[in-house]
Amino acid sequence: MTHATRIIVEATVNAPVAKVWKAWNTPADIMQWNTPDPSWHCPNSENDLTPGGKFKNRMEAKDGSFGFDFEGRYDTVEPHQEITYTMSDGRKATTLFSEQNGKTLLKITFDAEPENDPEFQKQGWQAILNSFVTYVESKNQ
Repeated sequence: MTHATRIIVEATVNAPVAKVWKAWNTPADIMQWNTPDPSWHCPNSENDLTPGGKFKNRMEAKDGSFGFDFEGRYDTVEPHQEITYTMSDGRKATTLFSEQNGKTLLKITFDAEPENDPEFQKQGWQAILNSFVTYVESKNQ
């Protein structure tokens, strides 16, 4: 078996880790931020945030031209610190949460899928992470 390329994206959220954790894991919140750009939306989200629990987020182009389910099963859940999961295709991802001075650093490491260029994948995941930051910081107001 060949090992997948590992990709890292990160961002700092101007909010405490408890607020970041809640927005990252609550389906009603996920449906608000889980898009790479305004031409997409996330019309459904299910999340059982427990080791062995499943998640599934539906992502669709607003024009109806394309859509897919992003789903997997949680391996590790350490509240306010780490989430590790295995995607439905067997790839792994880890999200680390670390708070410093009232801000939270999110660092996501994931296995690239073989069909698309790793840089393209990194840009997509970073765009979604940036959408998350904008969403959480707008809730601070």
